[in-house]
Amino acid sequence: MNLTRAQLEQEKILAMLEQADKEVLVKDPVALSAKEKFDDLFKASILEKDFTVGDVVQGTVVEVQTDYVLVDINYKSEGLIPINEFRVVDGVRQIKPGEQIEVYIDRIENENGMVVLSKDKADMLRAWNDISRAAENEELIEGTVIAKVKGGLSVDIGVKAFLPGSQIDLRPVRNMDIYIGKKYKFKVIKFNKKRGNIVLSRRALLAEERENLRTQTLDAMKEGSKVIGIVKNITDYGAFIDLGGMDGLLHITDMSWGRVKHPSEILNMGDEIEVMVLKYDNERERVSLGLKQLQKDPWEAAKEAYPPGTKLKGKVVSLAEYGAFVEINEGIEGLIHVSEMSWTKRVKHPSQIINVGDEVEVVVLEVDTTNRRISLGMKQLQPNPWVELKASYSPGTIIEGEVKSITDFGIFIGIEEGIDGLIHVSDFS
Repeated sequence: MNLTRAQLEQEKILAMLEQADKEVLVKDPVALSAKEKFDDLFKASILEKDFTVGDVVQGTVVEVQTDYVLVDINYKSEGLIPINEFRVVDGVRQIKPGEQIEVYIDRIENENGMVVLSKDKADMLRAWNDISRAAENEELIEGTVIAKVKGGLSVDIGVKAFLPGSQIDLRPVRNMDIYIGKKYKFKVIKFNKKRGNIVLSRRALLAEERENLRTQTLDAMKEGSKVIGIVKNITDYGAFIDLGGMDGLLHITDMSWGRVKHPSEILNMGDEIEVMVLKYDNERERVSLGLKQLQKDPWEAAKEAYPPGTKLKGKVVSLAEYGAFVEINEGIEGLIHVSEMSWTKRVKHPSQIINVGDEVEVVVLEVDTTNRRISLGMKQLQPNPWVELKASYSPGTIIEGEVKSITDFGIFIGIEEGIDGLIHVSDFS
């Protein structure tokens, strides 16, 4: 019969005790009596340790075999743990001889006289104790999201626990896959050890953190103050900024001094930006924010920067029936009225002359900083043909021209491009 290493050690100790007994018997019979009592107690402690099924004890890994791991728990025989209870990382089994591990006694002896142990059950018991303590004391527990299940996520906290979809975040979560593989802290909101039922919440934790941040944020919420926030949501009319515990609205009109078609031209989801508190409604807890207010208003110096007669270049940003708006600098636009586009053409719509996106040269005609208006002209860059006409065609000059149109009161004759002259019916004959 093959003996285990622990059994061999016990046999060796017993043999040494017997040899000591003989020596003592020869030298001192009185001492032998006391020695015998000590030996009996020592032998009993070796042969009959108080091990019962369900105990969790400390053990030392003796040998790692193909199918089992041999563990010494200071019992008369060594214990066996199935090899698959130990993790494999990058193809390497995470267990080595000499390591100290906690094990669960599954059976005192199997058919070969070996103790049957379990590492998984020891880990599970320890996890259950930690979870029970966390639930009773409202402590946080850390876990890793391992899979998506019906109605939520499965989380490994030493044992499998359930995280409902409604408890993942403060707002409804559309894509749960982004959480898989990530580690978070949770609150235990339901715990039943008998049924093995554990329900977690991340939302409760986030709500507490948000409330703490909100209190700090409210203390610093003063009109005119500068705060740091994160772009949380973008809409057609603006963006909602997370200020830490509360949200503020950055309206599209307060994003830039220039023209903004959509907030996405300036901001992206998740951007961290500095904004100014424009208005804070304490009763409704609403915050209005501004981004352009962090920069100097370009209209303040517009009158000095663009005096009448200044020639500029700008980009056509929009067209209306009455004219075209031209951006001459960031945040400053001017209007070219249709009447200021040509000396000779009758412009019914600015699209006859220019289009959106065109770069044009203009002349400043008038600046009204109070109403934020600048009047621009295009025809002023060209000589006025009517002035030249008076010098070229003095009264009495005989000219030839093409009949452009005939009316009841006379006919129009083309003199130069864009300039017609009228022969009244009274001057025909």
